[in-house]
Amino acid sequence: MLKFNFEEQLKNTINNFAKSKGIEEQISFVVEIPPKNINADLALNAAMIIAKKVRTNPRIIATELIEIISKEFANTIKSAEIAGAGFINLHFTDEFLQQELNKILSKKQDYAKQENVNKDKIMVEFVSANPTGPLHIGHGRGAAIGDSLSRILKHLGYNVVKEYYLNDVGNQMNVLGESTKTRYRQLKGEDIPFLEDGYKGEYIKDIAQDLINEGKKFEEIDFKKESHTRILETIKKDLEQFRVNFDSWFSESKIASDKDENGKTQVDNVCQYLKEKGDAFEQDGALWLKSTLYGDDKDRVLRRTDGRYTYLASDVAYHKNKYEREFAQVINLWGADHHGYVARIMAAIQMLGQKKEALKVILYQLVSLVRNGQPVAMSTRSGEFITLKDVLDEVGTDACRFFFLLRAPDSQLEFDLELAKKQTSENPVFYVQYVNARCQSILKDYKEDSSTANLSLLSTKEEKDLIKKLISFEDTLLICDKTKSPHHLTTYLIETADIYHRFYEKCRVLGEDKELEKARIQLLKAVSIIITVGLDLLGVSAPNKM
Repeated sequence: MLKFNFEEQLKNTINNFAKSKGIEEQISFVVEIPPKNINADLALNAAMIIAKKVRTNPRIIATELIEIISKEFANTIKSAEIAGAGFINLHFTDEFLQQELNKILSKKQDYAKQENVNKDKIMVEFVSANPTGPLHIGHGRGAAIGDSLSRILKHLGYNVVKEYYLNDVGNQMNVLGESTKTRYRQLKGEDIPFLEDGYKGEYIKDIAQDLINEGKKFEEIDFKKESHTRILETIKKDLEQFRVNFDSWFSESKIASDKDENGKTQVDNVCQYLKEKGDAFEQDGALWLKSTLYGDDKDRVLRRTDGRYTYLASDVAYHKNKYEREFAQVINLWGADHHGYVARIMAAIQMLGQKKEALKVILYQLVSLVRNGQPVAMSTRSGEFITLKDVLDEVGTDACRFFFLLRAPDSQLEFDLELAKKQTSENPVFYVQYVNARCQSILKDYKEDSSTANLSLLSTKEEKDLIKKLISFEDTLLICDKTKSPHHLTTYLIETADIYHRFYEKCRVLGEDKELEKARIQLLKAVSIIITVGLDLLGVSAPNKM
């Protein structure tokens, strides 16, 4: 409970002060955790904003605000001073820090869960890779981001559903079936060429060989169905190994092939709806979406001249289906190569009667692999990519997930395979996990009851820095929610590990004065809680022994 909650508490106080100065509108000010070189717990710019509106010296306004804040928040704020042109720096009381530390110790795994959060349903749709081959590492990054974001949102109290959209209709599935059929015939000894546009990966040969080994007769095999089923099983196994479980698997065939009592699919119906509404029009035998009405650079085809629907038409129907299932917000995770697709789908949902805020699209950059400082080739001549399973088997799930979450989704990510395997402090996931293991090692050796500890004995800079970092966990999760990016939590855990290791070097836990020993044991318990919960929200384990 640092920046976000305190900002909320300050709103009334500062806006009442602004009214006394003749300012009727709400003041939009910022509370921030200052840089490390600034000796303060929080800083706010409210005085500078108010001073600009009433045309006076910000330091004069800051002096008046400090007096009010010091009185109204006496239990929380120990001292405040003016910095620079009119910033106000705030320092927390020791009692406040102890109170928040006790909150962690009492709530344990429920710490930072929100009680008054909106309970409307949120869908997070991610991965959604075509079931035409195994997941590659790009899919892995999307899976890590989507799953961790969902875990964080659930922890904050949101009603979250994780969905995988299966693109299981269309020409790609026909090509998949024909690819397997051709490999089957080749493996049976037929001298026939492979499809020019077929799927060339070794996994196609493996599926064909399995069908042969199972004794299935050529004329009895539905190659498209068999290929789809087996690839989907592989995808689900890889995701399970990656600790990603979906609440819902939604098939494109449900909207593109299944027909209602009038013989119409959901795609038929949504296109008819848009046409009747005037948001779609016929031209040259094709049906077009008027996406330029909502900021797209050109109108888009929904139905081709030959009568086949485009992928966009299915996607519009799919989003209509999402909102019909009463999701108040839909979050889509797409690869950065879908950047040009955002405007058209955003236009479509507004045509369906939704506000822009009802859809959030997160674009994530792909991953480059390095080994010993050298780039690793991402694909072979046959077009096979390095799979997610390849990386999982080499570095493990913990390192894989943590590394995928080291950067914001829209940042390029370089994945160092050798670093991810190191059992040293150079490896960020090992560095963080080791904090919990070290805490648990000490706690295991402590045989006394520390529940009556006097937390006011935690008075050194290292102890206070650690407490402040622990109680900013809630803020970190709220930032992840606001930005829809879990990388803030990864950064937070690394920074917490830094501060913990400084504390560990300076502050002996066992063998000190008994009362101080109790207090430090309680601090270690709080550290273990935050590290364990934080890692779990990233889908990473927190071993008690390393």
